[in-house]
Amino acid sequence: MRKTTKRSGEKIVKDIKRATRKHYSSEEKIRIVLDGLRGEDSIAELCRREGISQGIYYKCSKDFMEAGKKRLAGDTARAANTDEVKELRREAKDLKEVVAEQTLELRLLKKKSMYDGGDGDE
Repeated sequence: MRKTTKRSGEKIVKDIKRATRKHYSSEEKIRIVLDGLRGEDSIAELCRREGISQGIYYKCSKDFMEAGKKRLAGDTARAANTDEVKELRREAKDLKEVVAEQTLELRLLKKKSMYDGGDGDE
């Protein structure tokens, strides 16, 4: 009985910590990383002021740098996942199917024409 109470108490504390944890928007993360890159304050001082751990700062900084590197390198993986590209791929697939059906019909008509005498004068 006592063990269950302790576990439920721990769960309540975890839930409270999770609910009260501040969630930073992308813009806030960028602002914090740029403040760190300016070097006006130490990273430790910046983190204290923002209420984050240095580990979180360095993770955001790494993510920021990686995103910038990919963008500057012209990474097209992101563009390949857009809805527009997916729609164009579906459309191209549909068009290929139409071409395949038309090709098959044409072959069947040519074969039929050959068996009917081949000159088309009936």
